[in-house]
Amino acid sequence: MITDNFTERHIGPWKNETSKMLDVVGVKSLDELIDQTVPLSIRRKSPLNIASGINEYEYLNHLKEVGSKNKIYRSFIGMGYYNSITPPVITRNILENPGWYTAYTPYQAEISQGRLEALLNFQTMISDLTALPIANASLLDEATSAAEAMIMLYNARSRDAVKKGANVFFVDTQIFPQTIDVLKTRSAPLGIELVFGDYNTFQFSEKVFGAIVQYPNLNGKVNDYSSFISKAHTAGAKVAVAADLMSLALLTPPGELGADVVLGSTQRFGLPLGYGGPHAGFFAVKEEYKRSIPGRIIGISVDAAGNRALRMALQTREQHIKREKATSNICTSQVLLAIMSSMYAVYHGYEGIKNIADDIHKSACLISEEIQKLGYKQLNNEFFDTLIFEIPSTVKVDAIKKIAVDKQVNFNYISDKLIGLSADETVSLNDINTIIGIFAKANNKSFKEVNAAANVACKLPAQLKRKSSYLQNPVFNSYHSETEMMRYIKKLEEKDLSLNRSMIPLGSCTMKLNAASELFALSWPEFGNIHPFVPSEQAEGYQILMNELEKVLCETTGFAAISFQPNSGAAGEYTGLMVIRAYHQSRGDAKRTTILIPASAHGTNPASAVMAGMQVVVVKCDDKGNIDTNDLREKATQYKDTLAALMVTYPSTHGVFEENILEICKSIHDCGGQVYMDGANMNAQVGLTNPATIGADVCHLNLHKTFAIPHGGGGPGVGPIGVAKHLVQFLPTHSIVKTGGEKGITAVSASPFGSAMVLPISYGYIKMMGGNGLTLATKMAILNANYIKTRLEKHYPILYSGSKGRVAHEMILDCNNFKKTADIEAIEIAKRLMDYGFHAPTVAFPVHGTLMVEPTESEPLHELDRFCEAMIMIREEIREIEEGKADKVNNVIKKAPHTLKAVTAAEWNAPYSREKAAFPVKSIIEDKYWPTVSKIDDAYGDRNLVCSCESN
Repeated sequence: MITDNFTERHIGPWKNETSKMLDVVGVKSLDELIDQTVPLSIRRKSPLNIASGINEYEYLNHLKEVGSKNKIYRSFIGMGYYNSITPPVITRNILENPGWYTAYTPYQAEISQGRLEALLNFQTMISDLTALPIANASLLDEATSAAEAMIMLYNARSRDAVKKGANVFFVDTQIFPQTIDVLKTRSAPLGIELVFGDYNTFQFSEKVFGAIVQYPNLNGKVNDYSSFISKAHTAGAKVAVAADLMSLALLTPPGELGADVVLGSTQRFGLPLGYGGPHAGFFAVKEEYKRSIPGRIIGISVDAAGNRALRMALQTREQHIKREKATSNICTSQVLLAIMSSMYAVYHGYEGIKNIADDIHKSACLISEEIQKLGYKQLNNEFFDTLIFEIPSTVKVDAIKKIAVDKQVNFNYISDKLIGLSADETVSLNDINTIIGIFAKANNKSFKEVNAAANVACKLPAQLKRKSSYLQNPVFNSYHSETEMMRYIKKLEEKDLSLNRSMIPLGSCTMKLNAASELFALSWPEFGNIHPFVPSEQAEGYQILMNELEKVLCETTGFAAISFQPNSGAAGEYTGLMVIRAYHQSRGDAKRTTILIPASAHGTNPASAVMAGMQVVVVKCDDKGNIDTNDLREKATQYKDTLAALMVTYPSTHGVFEENILEICKSIHDCGGQVYMDGANMNAQVGLTNPATIGADVCHLNLHKTFAIPHGGGGPGVGPIGVAKHLVQFLPTHSIVKTGGEKGITAVSASPFGSAMVLPISYGYIKMMGGNGLTLATKMAILNANYIKTRLEKHYPILYSGSKGRVAHEMILDCNNFKKTADIEAIEIAKRLMDYGFHAPTVAFPVHGTLMVEPTESEPLHELDRFCEAMIMIREEIREIEEGKADKVNNVIKKAPHTLKAVTAAEWNAPYSREKAAFPVKSIIEDKYWPTVSKIDDAYGDRNLVCSCESN
C-alpha cells in the first residue's frame, strides 16, 4: 500500500512545477531559498522528531480506533451542556460543506452576503428570544460571554460611579461554576472585585456597578428576577442574565424582566456536545449599549446601486483601530456554529422550537413525578429541564452511580445527598424508563414503565410563562421541508466566496487547504456526543488524541507543555499574558505590568494586553519594517523594574524573518521580562525554527491557520498556548475537570479543553503530513510567497524583505502611490479583485494603503499565476487612469465589483465595456463568480443601524 502520499495532496505545486518556480525566483534549490530567507542562527539543529506521514485510509482507520475508546453514554449532566439533535440537512450542507467551513471572516462584505444573512438571522433569533433589541453575531461560549458582559458594564459606568470607585460586581452563587471560573480570571487584572452571594439577600451599595444571575439557575430553579433587577437599577447598577436559550421559548424573556444584558450558549440549538466545544455564545443588550457591545454586529446597509446589502457594522470599534484602547477582541466569534444554530431556528421555526422546549419540559416533569414515587424528594417546585433529587437515607450515592454506569448513563453527582439531572430534546420514553429504573433499583423499589408524558402537570412559574411572540419573521416560517431548507442553504452558499471556489490570499491568515479527511470526525458520534464533564475514563479517546497532539506541538514549538483551553487566537494571546502575570506574581514581581509591543504587531496584541491589565508601550519599527532594536533596548531599560513581557510576532507581521531576534529576546530577558511570541505566522516556522529557539517563553498557536482547522467564516478558532518549563505550573485550570498547572490561573473558557471537537482536524493534519511533510509545507509556503513576490515586484513595490531580498510566507504590496497618481486606494483594488474571482488580500494592515498577500503551500501553480495575472491586469487598469485613458471617477476599478444584475441591465452607461467589467481575463469565462451586491456604503449602515431581519 502507498502510505505516505498525503503531503502530495496537501501541497499545491507539483514536483515538476517546483523547479520552474525556483527558476523564476532565481535559486537552484528549495534549500537555497530557505537559507536566504531564514537566518541560520535560529535554524533547527535536527529535523522534527515526528513520525512519517500516513495516508488518508490509514488515518481514518486509526481515528476510528481512537474514537472507539470514547464511551458514548447517555449524559444527563446538564450544567450548560445538553444533548442536541443537529438536523441532517444542516450537518450535510453546512458542517460538512467546504462552501461554508472554508470561508473567511466577512471583512469583504460584497462576497460574504450568504454568511452575513445567516448571521443576521442569528442576531434576530437571539433578539427575539431574549427580548432585547441588539444582539451580536456570537461570542466564544457562555462563560466568556458573561465575562464580556461584566467588562462592558464596567466600562459603561457613569462618571459618578467612576468617581465613587464603583468596582464591585455581584455574582449569584447559583450560576455555572465554569462561568464563575472565567469571571474570576477576567476580573482580576482589571481591578474588578467579585462579591458572591444570594441574589435574594444581596444589598447594593454605591460601589456595585453590576450583577449577574442565572436563568434557570445552576440547580434548575426558575426565579423571577424582576424585583432584583429593579432594586439594582434603583441603586445605579446594571444586571446581566445568563439564560438557557431553549427555556426562553416557554419562559418570560429576561429583557421583559428588565435585564440590561442577556447572554448564554446556543449549544442546544443543534450543536453537538463535542467534549465542550466549539459552541456559539450569544450576547444581547439594550439599545444604549449598541456602541459598546463586544464582538461583531451584522448590520443592514445599501450598495452603490441602492440595493439592500449586509456588512459588519460599527467596525471602528475593532482592535486594529482602537489597539491599546480596545476593551474587547473582535476575534472572539464562532461564526460556523452561530450559522448552524440560526439554521436550526430557521428549519424548526416558532412552532418547532416551542414544541421542542415543551417536550423537554414535559420529560423533566414526568421524570420528577415518577422518581418521587420511589422515595426521593425533588427539590425544585418550579423548573424547566433540570431536577435536583435528595437521596433518602436508605440509598447510597455510590449505589446509584454504579447502577447508572452499568446502564451507560451519567448524572450530575452534586454531593452524597444530592443528584441532578437535565432533560433534553433527545430524551425518549425508553430513556425516561431507564432513568426511573436506576433510581428504583438503588432503593430496592419496583416501578411500572411509563408510556406517555402528555398529561404531566406543568412546573413553570405561572407568572413567568412567556406571553410574547418570537421567530415571526418570514425567514423562520418559510423553510420547514428539507427540500426548501436545502435550497435556502445553497442559495446563501452561492453568494459567498470560499476556498472551494478560489484562492484566498489573505496575509497573516493562512487560508490553506482544510482536507476532507481531516474533517470527517466532525460528524462522528464518537467525538460529537461526549459531554465535557464526563468521567475521564469515558473520554479516553480524547485524552489519547490530546496527549499525542501535545507531544507533537511541543516538538514543533520547542516548549515543555501545551494548554488547549483557549478557544480562539485572541484568547490564546490573553491566556499567555495571564500565565506570564501569574509567573511574575509568584516571584513577588506583581509590579511587572508593562508590555512592549512593536508598532507592526497584530491589533489583537495590544487589545489582549489591556484586557490582561497591562500597560502598553509601543516600540518603533525601522525603515525596513524591523523592530528598532535601539528603541526596544532603551524602552526595556527604561521600564526595567516594571517590564512584564515583549509581544513579538515572528516572522514579523511585515513578512520578514528579523535577523536580530535573538538579541531582541535577550535584551528583554536581561531586564527581567518574558517573551510572548504571537504564533499567527507559525506557518513559516514549522520544521525550520521554533519559538523556543528564538528565545520565546510562551506562544499561542492558531490551529485554524498553521494546523489546518478551517476558519469557518470567522470562527471556530483554536488558540492553544505552549510554554517553557518554568511556566508550566501556571497553565489554566478548571473547576470541574482536572487540567492545567499546580499554580494554574483560573479558567479562560467554559470548557476544560476549549474547542475539543475540532482538535482531530489538526491531529489528522500532523498525522498524515508527518515530520518531513510539515517541514516541506513550510518551505513550499515560503516558495509560493517568493514566487508571487518575484512576479509582482515589477508592478507593485514590495514594502519589506529580508537582507537577501526574500520574504517569509507573506508580503506587503505598497499601493499608497496609486492614490496620488490615479486616486485609487488599496480597498478599491480589493473590490476589483472580486471581478476576477478572488477574495482580496489583507487590506491596510499592518501598513495603511497596502495589501498583504499570503498564498500558503496549498495553492497550485496555475492559481498563483491566475492571481498574479489579475494583479498585473489591475495595475494596467490603474495605468489607464494615470495616462488619462480612463476617467478618474468613472472607471472599472472605482465601480467594482460588478454584479450580474448590473452587467445584464438594459442600459449600460459606463465608459468601459461590459466584458471588461465582468470578464477581464479569459480564465474566468467558464467559472465566473458573481458578487451579489456592488460596493457597500459603510457609513450609511453605521448611521442607520439595523441589525435584525426587517419585518415584511
